[in-house]
This record gives sequence, structure tokens and C-alpha cells, in this order.
Amino acid sequence: MQHDDAAKRLSELGNSTRLAIFRYLVKVGHDGVPVGQIQKALGIPGSTLSHHISRLISVGLIKQDRASRTLYCKAQYAALQELIDFLQSECCVGITQCN
Repeated sequence: MQHDDAAKRLSELGNSTRLAIFRYLVKVGHDGVPVGQIQKALGIPGSTLSHHISRLISVGLIKQDRASRTLYCKAQYAALQELIDFLQSECCVGITQCN
């Protein structure tokens, strides 16, 4: 992962609403949930939710799939793991013992 890509993902997760959306999607699992369920669970107005979902999609943290007339949002676990790995990649470099 490139430094700039990590910064963009972290920036999007730095917004409280987007972080709540992403955490909710991680919690519900790999199958994802309809957008309406996210709206109901988190109490976010539809237009606002759409904006935040678009931002998370733009950095690859979630994706949307359509099933008939329903849009499902799914956390992208590989992108999350890539970000975690990036953050940990140089842990304790130059230190003889890491706490």
C-alpha cells in the first residue's frame, strides 16, 4: 500500500459518521446489508448516507452490489487488512524490543 492511499483511507475513516458506517458493515459480515438497513440502524438521513457511502467507496473500503432494486453495502476486508498491515509494517523498526 502506498503512503498516499493509506492517508486517504484514514482521512475518510476520520469522519465520525463514515467510521460508524464502516464499523457497522464490518460487524454485519461479508454478506453486507441493504442501504436502508444502515440508515435505520444508524439513524442517518438518506442523502447524507449516500454521500458518506460514496466517500468510502472512493477509497475502496466498501463496495455496493445491486440485487434487483436493492443496493447492498459490503465492507472490503482485504482493504481493511491492507491498511492495518501498512500501519504495522514498520512497528518497532530500530528498537531491540517492542512492547
